Amino acid sequence: MDLLKTLPIGLYLEDPETWLHRLDARVKLAWLVSLLVTPILANPWWRFGVVAALIVLTLSALIPLRVWRQQMGVLFFLCTIMLVLTLLLPDGLAIRYQPRLPTAADIQQITPSPDPFGDALLQPPPTSYRYVLVDQGPLKITQQSLELGIRISTLFFTLIYGTNLFLLTTAPEEITVALEALMKPLRWFKLPVTEIVLTVTLSLRFIPLVLEEVQNLIRSVQTRAISWKKLGIRGAAQVWLAVMERLLKNLLLRAEQTAAAMQVRGFSSPSHHRVHWYQLRFRGWDWLACGLLLVGWWVRITWGGEA
Repeated sequence: MDLLKTLPIGLYLEDPETWLHRLDARVKLAWLVSLLVTPILANPWWRFGVVAALIVLTLSALIPLRVWRQQMGVLFFLCTIMLVLTLLLPDGLAIRYQPRLPTAADIQQITPSPDPFGDALLQPPPTSYRYVLVDQGPLKITQQSLELGIRISTLFFTLIYGTNLFLLTTAPEEITVALEALMKPLRWFKLPVTEIVLTVTLSLRFIPLVLEEVQNLIRSVQTRAISWKKLGIRGAAQVWLAVMERLLKNLLLRAEQTAAAMQVRGFSSPSHHRVHWYQLRFRGWDWLACGLLLVGWWVRITWGGEA
């Protein structure tokens, strides 16, 4: 099992270079924030549209199938399970409560109206709206459960896959420079912008190390051919606790080695040791992406809100 290939989370795809790679990191960051924010208080059609937009971006960028096939498949499976479970579980609103005031039928039984048109006046006008969509024995699907299932599944897919697509097509150095450029106004409030950006850079660099350590420990457990049936639940729990302890020690050792490497190179503070990895520059397709982003926000405000 190779976690670095089967779970490309937080990894940068260097080759091939797609048109998403050539976009400015600030533009891609603005698109990512918009994709994560616009589904809030949006109608189901807009949420499905955001999911479709992520799939279209992946296909149009000609990202290799081996990179996104397994992850998208796992995400689709998880989102489908979440949607089905939310549809089948009670929504909490279809409970019958005792009304505090008498209904029209109760009043009709107590004091029948002599007016032949009284029944028609007491009943509400018929509409096509139905709160309970499916009611077949124990299976009951309501409007609330359907809306809640769509909301949870689409938000989960957008959050995971949108972030992964951004990290897949943007180098950590570009993300660092873009964050520092966007966070410059915060320096007026005496916030350590450079230190925050450096922490983000080290975190992005540390993700592959974590996957590598997990992969090595899993392989070490597999090579020992442990008989899990003979160990039982208690013995298996002790083995996995030992593995987790070793994982924590290895990660702390990697962090200590990174800090020692920075000290050896004379790194004392980010303000005195600045490394310019990438130069931000807007090009023609960047301005086009910004224009499309404004159009998307206009469509969201005009037609994408909840009814």
